[in-house]
Amino acid sequence: MNDTMVTLVGNVATSVEYRETATGGVARFRFAVTARRWDRERGGWADGHTSFYTVFAWRALGANLAASVSVGEPLVVHGRLRVREEDVPDEGRPPEARRRTFVDIDAVAVGHDLTRGTAAFRRVVKGEPRTTERQGNGDRGTMERDPWETPEPVTSLHVLEPAL
Repeated sequence: MNDTMVTLVGNVATSVEYRETATGGVARFRFAVTARRWDRERGGWADGHTSFYTVFAWRALGANLAASVSVGEPLVVHGRLRVREEDVPDEGRPPEARRRTFVDIDAVAVGHDLTRGTAAFRRVVKGEPRTTERQGNGDRGTMERDPWETPEPVTSLHVLEPAL
């Protein structure tokens, strides 16, 4: 198969939607990629046009994305480029103006862009239930609890004094 593989660097533009399907879970989100160019006249970087892509991630990658990614975070996305055209219903326009082009990415690998921050990797242990709720992110609804989450807040803190 002659798929066009691309690697994109940009920011998460929408929250990750995760759904279970008959063939496994799938995550979907919009991804914004802005070209940056060096402007000699100003002596600094200037933003160019922003392109938006819909990223799909299946099975384990999709579940891990839903648990790990929030709007605005910088990512590197690697996957198959898919371009499709569809008719969008709009009675006020002629038929040729209703045709829209959509660019999708079927992700193979996704990671945080470490040129713009740090990340802490947590390996998923096989056989344990995955969580689809990111700790500290309440906009995903109620999902399974993280098995490593502390069940109740720590009420006291013991400080060890150094031995003299």
